[in-house]
Amino acid sequence: MSLLKSGNPTLTEKIFDTSLADRGEGVMTARGSLNKFGFLFLMVIAGAGFTWHLFDQGKMQLMYPLMLTGVFGGFILALVITFKPKWAGYLAPLYGLLEGLFIGALSAIVNNLFAANYPGIVMQAVGLTMGVAVAMFLLYHFRVIRATEKFKSMIITATVGIAIFYGITMLLRLFGVEMDFMMLGNGSLLGIGISLFVVAIAALNLILDFDRIEQGAAQGAPKYMEWYCAFGLLVTIVWLYIEMLKLLSRFSSRD
Repeated sequence: MSLLKSGNPTLTEKIFDTSLADRGEGVMTARGSLNKFGFLFLMVIAGAGFTWHLFDQGKMQLMYPLMLTGVFGGFILALVITFKPKWAGYLAPLYGLLEGLFIGALSAIVNNLFAANYPGIVMQAVGLTMGVAVAMFLLYHFRVIRATEKFKSMIITATVGIAIFYGITMLLRLFGVEMDFMMLGNGSLLGIGISLFVVAIAALNLILDFDRIEQGAAQGAPKYMEWYCAFGLLVTIVWLYIEMLKLLSRFSSRD
């Protein structure tokens, strides 16, 4: 029986179905996945703390290269892990560290930009992200929101649509065409509306991720998939945080 689908591209049905044939080192558990996610989250915090400290020390010549390393290095590692799930146990911690380098630098820059109009924007973004993640977990755990086939299809379609829209935006920017309502800190109603929609879809993707982890454990996926599932969950959490930061920056511009 095929496992349920997830909107997160790192937690695809094909990857799980393939892994079910490889159970030589034991089977995964939901608790194991969440414990490993906790470790990856600590790696993110460590990386973020380092680049944030560099910003505070005014060491921009070191912070910016590390920020770019986090962006491109994290993207490359994500691709490798997606195609080689067995390597997740070795590469996922490094991915978490690289994402932390990027997030810490980005957060420090945004925090400084909005220090006058919106002090504490980063801490609010962190708090809201964690609050939403916990809320989504509880809604899933108590089956208030169920990952039905219709629900999954709707969230997957919306996620793909967002990815295409962001891709088009980046492509247009390369040709010098800027969409002002997509700029960080733009307080237009259209920009805020888009951010609210993306935040909602990112949050609902957590429901699909939790369902995928639970179903993977129930199906008896191999032990290394705990690291892979933890990595996939981290991808969604990072996405949610970045979108939350964008949303708050746009709200601050309307004050």
